[in-house]
Amino acid sequence: MIKMIALDLDNTLLNSNKEISQRNEHVLKQLHQEGIKVVLCTGRPINAIWPYIEQLGLTDSDDYTITFNGGLVINNESREHLFELGMKKSDLLPLFSYVKRKKIPLNVLDFERVYELNDYPGSIYRTVLKNIEFQSLPMSDMPEKTYSKAVMAITPEKLSTIIGELPANLKAQYHAVQSQPMIMEFLPKKLNKAVGLKALLDHFGDDFSNLMTFGDADNDLEMIKAAAQGIVMENGLPNVKAVATAITDTNDNDGVARYCERYFATLL
Repeated sequence: MIKMIALDLDNTLLNSNKEISQRNEHVLKQLHQEGIKVVLCTGRPINAIWPYIEQLGLTDSDDYTITFNGGLVINNESREHLFELGMKKSDLLPLFSYVKRKKIPLNVLDFERVYELNDYPGSIYRTVLKNIEFQSLPMSDMPEKTYSKAVMAITPEKLSTIIGELPANLKAQYHAVQSQPMIMEFLPKKLNKAVGLKALLDHFGDDFSNLMTFGDADNDLEMIKAAAQGIVMENGLPNVKAVATAITDTNDNDGVARYCERYFATLL
């Protein structure tokens, strides 16, 4: 029995204008009112997606969000951390060495802000991520604390070349995923959205047999595979579609609502 619906945002729940359509909003609000947990799953911090949370009415005391691609499970009302998994500064040193050698701009996030490393300017992350503090500093001044991820945010053309040449030691050190055409994320090795979702399901006494997920990209792959109902958008990547329970319509054609209307027909 499905008790929780977990949704990626970009190119999944959001249309090309970065909006939740009226149809998607209406269906998810109805399901939430029927007692099904609606959980947004994103690489961003909660402040950056708060307008979407408010739009869907996910502000009850038992509403949670999966942020930082599974690295933080946070209560929407209290902002209490249910689960978190990050990296030490020392864990980032192999990546720092690589970007210094290649002169690639890099951003590093803790659970509250973005450190915009100014050793090699050119990151476009400020244009992508809103409603969060950015602090500019050199790599050598990075404080000793827990970090959620590191991000390369550059033009798709440049990023494509970097991904094709990514050294084996970095692939072994991190869970490296491309979340958008212009964004490559470096996460703790064993971290993905399914890890955060497992912590949340455990909290409610449920498991993956009670979960439906919607996604489109590489950073959604694990939660699509783990869920009893792993749904991929028609605009999703071929390798993600390959592990889906079903394919729904595109993000610009209310694919989330269309699938839910059929699956939960007796509730809607």
